[in-house]
Amino acid sequence: MEEMEEELKCPVCGSFYREPIILPCSHNLCQACARNILVQTPDSESPQSRRASGSAVSDYDYLDLDKMSLYSEADSGYGSYGGFASAPTTPCQKSPNGVRVFPPAAPPPPAALAPPPPPRNACLTCPQCHRSLVLDERGLRGFPRNRLLEGVIDRYQQGRAAALRCQLCEKAPKEAAVMCEQCDVFYCDPCRLRCHPPRGPLAKHRLVPPAQGRVSRRLSPRKISTCTDHELENHSMYCVQCKSPVCYQCLEEGKHSSHEVKALGAMWKLHKSQLSQALNGLSDRAKEAKEFLVQLRNMVQQIQENSVEFEACLVAQCDALIDALNRRKAQLLSRVNKEHEHKLKVVRDQISHCTVKLRQTTGLMEYCLEVIKENDPSGFLQISDALIRRVHLTEDQWGKGTLTPRMTTDFDLNLDNAPLLQSIHQLDFVQMKVSSPVPAPPILQLEECCTHNNSATLSWKQPPLSTVQVEGYILELDDGNGGQFREVYVGKETMCTVDGLHFNSTYSARVKAFNKSGVSPYSKTLVLQTSEVAWFSFDPASAHADIIFSNDNLTVTCNSYDDRVVLGKTGFSKGLHYWELSIDRYDNHPDPAFGVARIDVLKDAMLGKDDKAWAMYVDNNRSWFMHNNSHTNRTEGGITKGATVGVLLDLTRRTLTFSINEDQQGPVAFENLEGLFFPAVSLNRNVQVTLHTGLPVPEFYASRSAMP
Repeated sequence: MEEMEEELKCPVCGSFYREPIILPCSHNLCQACARNILVQTPDSESPQSRRASGSAVSDYDYLDLDKMSLYSEADSGYGSYGGFASAPTTPCQKSPNGVRVFPPAAPPPPAALAPPPPPRNACLTCPQCHRSLVLDERGLRGFPRNRLLEGVIDRYQQGRAAALRCQLCEKAPKEAAVMCEQCDVFYCDPCRLRCHPPRGPLAKHRLVPPAQGRVSRRLSPRKISTCTDHELENHSMYCVQCKSPVCYQCLEEGKHSSHEVKALGAMWKLHKSQLSQALNGLSDRAKEAKEFLVQLRNMVQQIQENSVEFEACLVAQCDALIDALNRRKAQLLSRVNKEHEHKLKVVRDQISHCTVKLRQTTGLMEYCLEVIKENDPSGFLQISDALIRRVHLTEDQWGKGTLTPRMTTDFDLNLDNAPLLQSIHQLDFVQMKVSSPVPAPPILQLEECCTHNNSATLSWKQPPLSTVQVEGYILELDDGNGGQFREVYVGKETMCTVDGLHFNSTYSARVKAFNKSGVSPYSKTLVLQTSEVAWFSFDPASAHADIIFSNDNLTVTCNSYDDRVVLGKTGFSKGLHYWELSIDRYDNHPDPAFGVARIDVLKDAMLGKDDKAWAMYVDNNRSWFMHNNSHTNRTEGGITKGATVGVLLDLTRRTLTFSINEDQQGPVAFENLEGLFFPAVSLNRNVQVTLHTGLPVPEFYASRSAMP
């Protein structure tokens, strides 16, 4: 529990959070601390005015400019925005947690009973991630209150309290004897007789022992969080797009009309489950870290024992020699001690680093476990996404090589006392262990190396006459554009298949071997060409369970009257790709949809209902383009049995175009596409389609591409 305390303290004041608010960057601040570090910016220099005036600086450029202006090596803290005439110039200060923040604003005059409103263009910089946030007209009220964090802090402080004290003693409070459940007050015996006599209306009050009273107070229902925009309304639903609880009045006003809204309780349970699953992986990393620390501490002891043994052996050898060896002996002992200290320093530094990371990981785990205990769905959902991201990020930090010792315990030195006395001045250490030579470079087997679609398979072997032991191999590929090489495989196998490459690209591959003695030179570089066009089928692994496959997964239908989604096996992030779908069955005028989607698209709704798909859905008369449940460009021309729907994805121009029976449907359907896209279809039991791939670009698009 003590390691969780770091999660419960404000980075500005260093104390437990008081009235914490959640910033958009997922960090927390005391409301008073947030008010103290506000910075006023002029109207002409606010990010909104810069965008309104047509400035070429994007949001990301603005953030980069902000970071450049806020950092300086002179003060190592935060300054003002570059060019802001009204920005403060007072040097920054350090909070008790070591985070540098702006100095507190000047205190209000004595007559002011309420905190002043934030300036019109107020800017707040998060003291943890350094992200700058511009406040709207609501000021700090626009940030939600983190009531769940307050509850965790209350439980933590109650758990640390040694004894409950009377709340009515005027001087040194005595230990409480009883608690009144109706008054919610702890009394010692004298204060109970004086302030809570057992007569009159107070005779009906129930007095319980202090420990029982503390438990009943802890289990009492907490205040339900209210909506930020409508303070009299409780949260009842959850907006998936905004990732925020909302009230029914928010829905009536239409703020989330095009968003997916789900029940608050269902999302509360779902996010609790996701956080619990994420904690399982982090728990495994923490367990490995504890075992690794034990291994490192054992290494320290073993290094010390080996050092003592090595020194004793060295002294015995040197004492057996004539006096001429004494001067050289001191030099050799110095070198041994230096090696000893170096090994200890490396291992102790690794222990220190791993201990800090383990403490942070354990603190986060304890904090998350306390959060999971919370019964306030709204408060939990306010921070659940941020906590899930933090848990995954912390787990990723325990990556490759973190839990591997950086130093061995052996002293690879040996004293050679064979030379004659006249060679004593040349006496030096030689290696105690004879290392094996470095392996020879591997040989790529060209007859077994090949490409298929956007994957490449490579095979290699050691030279036939090589007898040097090999412990593993490292395979490297460039980026397909002649850029830098990167490791794609490390292991003992001599064959590897690399998936997810770009289509119509040229890759260079090379491999090297390694053992304890070192790494071999690289093999000769092999050039591989991925397919110009893609050959693929539908993917049963990612499809909805109602989808029925046939014809080697090239033909699909459905056993449900509701729309279900199926994706192709191959994803595209680069190049020009075209495929067609023939309509084998079309009964009762259904509305199938064709297009592309992300891998995590909804599988139980029509394609294009969420923001993860771009599609054209058609009936027997017309077709529409749809993305995120928004319809555009209604065109004449539907489908019937035997029709062919073409989908053309041009990731060079970042566009998506559709055709029916080789006639283009309207203009370009979607533009500015970027990322990884999978072919996708949504259909029900009234439709059956067959996929055709590896096709050339249609004439209507080829002629347009040839135009300057």
